[in-house]
Amino acid sequence: MVVVAVLALAGCGGDDEESEPRAQQAETVPAEQAPGCKEVPQPEPRDGGGQKKPKPLDPAKTYEVVLQTSCGDFTIRLDQKTSPQAAASFAALSRDGFFDDTIFHRIVPDFVIQGGDPTVSGSGGPGYSTRDEVPSDAAYEPGVVAMAKAGNEPPGTGGSQFFVVTGSSTGLTPDYALLGKVTDGMDVVQAIGELGDPASGGAGTPLQSVVIEKATVREL
Repeated sequence: MVVVAVLALAGCGGDDEESEPRAQQAETVPAEQAPGCKEVPQPEPRDGGGQKKPKPLDPAKTYEVVLQTSCGDFTIRLDQKTSPQAAASFAALSRDGFFDDTIFHRIVPDFVIQGGDPTVSGSGGPGYSTRDEVPSDAAYEPGVVAMAKAGNEPPGTGGSQFFVVTGSSTGLTPDYALLGKVTDGMDVVQAIGELGDPASGGAGTPLQSVVIEKATVREL
C-alpha cells in the first residue's frame, strides 16, 4: 500500500505500489454533515495495468485536470515545470479515462485524500512508473497535489495514485513528486477530507464512497 505519513513515511511493496500519507487523528464533521456529497455505490474494482508511458506535454501550454466527483468538482493545475513526467502521465491517464469511476480509497482527516487506484486495493497502478526530481524545499500545504509512492521507491517516483493535502501541518519530507495544485473547488476537497473515519488513524478508511466520476483535461 502507498502511504504518506506525518513526520514519518511508510509504504509496502508490490507492482505499481505507491506510498500513502499517514497522519494524526483529528476531529471531523460527521459524514451526514459533509456538504454536497451524494451517497453513491462503490464502483467495481478493475485492473489498471497495461497503460503506455506517455509523451511529454507541450511546455508552452498550461494544463488543468477537472475531477468531477460525487462531492462536486475541483480543478488541478499541473506543474509540468517541476514534475514534467508526472504531469504528462496524469494528463494522459485522465484523457484515457483511467481515473473515471474510481474512488478516494484513503481519506485521513486534516491530512490528505488519496485516489488514483482502479483496483481499490491501495497498491494498483498503470503498469509503469515515472520519476521527477523533488525540490528540497517542497512544501506540502493545503491544496498541493503530489504523487504517492511506496516507501522503498526513490523520491519523486509516481504511478497513478495521487494525494491532495488537506491539513496545514503534514510533516512530510520532500519525497513526493509535486503534481500540481488545486486552483478551484478546494471546498470540495475539504468536504471529501471530512469523510475519513478518525478511528482508523493513518489507514484513512472512508466513511462513505467518494467517486471520481470523470477526469477532463483542459489546455490553456
